[in-house]
Amino acid sequence: MDHFSNDTKIFDENAEILKALAHPIRLCIVQGLLSCNGCNVSKIQNCLDIPQSTISQHLAKLRSSGIIAGERNGLEIVYKVVNPKAKAIVNAIVNN
Repeated sequence: MDHFSNDTKIFDENAEILKALAHPIRLCIVQGLLSCNGCNVSKIQNCLDIPQSTISQHLAKLRSSGIIAGERNGLEIVYKVVNPKAKAIVNAIVNN
């Protein structure tokens, strides 16, 4: 049984990433952010054609999971994917 670990911290962190990516809209947002190397809420809204409040809720979940970060650029916030594991997961399942 050498293949199993009782260090659950790494599994908890990975499970949080997977849970955050498990929603189709969040998966689409992350894939879009990877494609354009970051953008603001308005651009995401125009691409997805869903209410800004809905996008903001999904961005908040992605931020709290450590998948994205927002950088203020004047009056707008540009969101980018900052988690390398999330990048690898999305690239593996979307570009397959």
